Amino acid sequence: MIDRKAFKDGIEISRLGLGNMRLPVKTPIKREANPMIDYKKGQELVDIAYENGVNYFDTAYMYHAGKSEKFIGTALKKYPRESFYLADKFPVWMCPTKKDMDKIFNKQLERCGVDYFDFYLLHALDGKAWEKCKKYNAVEFFEQKRKEGKIRYFGFSFHGSLDDLKTIVAAHNWDFAQIQMNYLDWKNYKSKEQYEILTEAGIPVIIMEPLRGGKLANPPEEVKKLFNNYDSARSYASWAIRYCSSFDNVLTVLSGMNAPEQMRDNINSLTDFKPFGEKEFNLCYNAAALLNKSEVIPCTGCDYCADCPQEVKISSVFAVYNKVKNGEINEAEAKKLYESIDVNASSCIGCGSCATHCPQGIEIPKLMQGTMQKFFE
Repeated sequence: MIDRKAFKDGIEISRLGLGNMRLPVKTPIKREANPMIDYKKGQELVDIAYENGVNYFDTAYMYHAGKSEKFIGTALKKYPRESFYLADKFPVWMCPTKKDMDKIFNKQLERCGVDYFDFYLLHALDGKAWEKCKKYNAVEFFEQKRKEGKIRYFGFSFHGSLDDLKTIVAAHNWDFAQIQMNYLDWKNYKSKEQYEILTEAGIPVIIMEPLRGGKLANPPEEVKKLFNNYDSARSYASWAIRYCSSFDNVLTVLSGMNAPEQMRDNINSLTDFKPFGEKEFNLCYNAAALLNKSEVIPCTGCDYCADCPQEVKISSVFAVYNKVKNGEINEAEAKKLYESIDVNASSCIGCGSCATHCPQGIEIPKLMQGTMQKFFE
């Protein structure tokens, strides 16, 4: 599991990293947009990961409405600090003024219960966010934190255009970068070009959304048949995880596992790992071609849109719609599921706050007030 050496000091990082954006939660109270994390189940996941060699743990200021940082800090407290790498991110869009940067950073350290972050990222950069970072002198600010021993490696996560990425890459000597990459988005999201830009610049890559929000763990039947005909012993998630880890410049693959069986399957997929050859890569690209015929709304369920003032369960609505369009359920089942969502598309007021933070660039208000309401109501 641990066979990736990185940076001049040659630190060893596990091929699999635990993302803490989709942790198990307790049964939510009606209309509660951000239910409490189930610490018992979450601790079990962290323990399984740690005991099997996973040493990279990723969180962010806004994951689980600020609850993720406190959880992972608590869960890792039982282990020696030097035995794992903790990554956190600075949300420039949630920072009203330059003076608030120190406040947010110190809050993150406090929530996680640590004195320093091993990896620290400027979160979800695109052209607009980068301009704000420049206005705040964010790079200089966090490089000073590095000098103070509060950050070891400094990078960014990315959700913008290729021109944005080229600008950001050229602006600083980054230690690493995090991008959305999987066999479906290799072309759809221009992940191929993003990976190549970073690799040519000598910047190690961390992968997020390897399963496309879980979509690649349970693909349509024709995709399942494609993989099963080649190797029926492997899970569909395993194909996606191993695909990402087969690229030489990938440092670790983050997976938002929220159940022990998911954790064990991903660990097994990357233990004694052998990179894909041409045949396996082509199989994945054939699967992507089939998926593109059925894909409707490219929602990954990341819930960056979850701060909706009306508390509309946006990703849940899209998930139901995609299921019926992909033939997983019929229209009657879909409408029943839709009606069970306590705050659905009928509550959308079209304010647009959700679309501002959507990494996939989905026109959420337009879909909610148009396609979703017409289809379900």
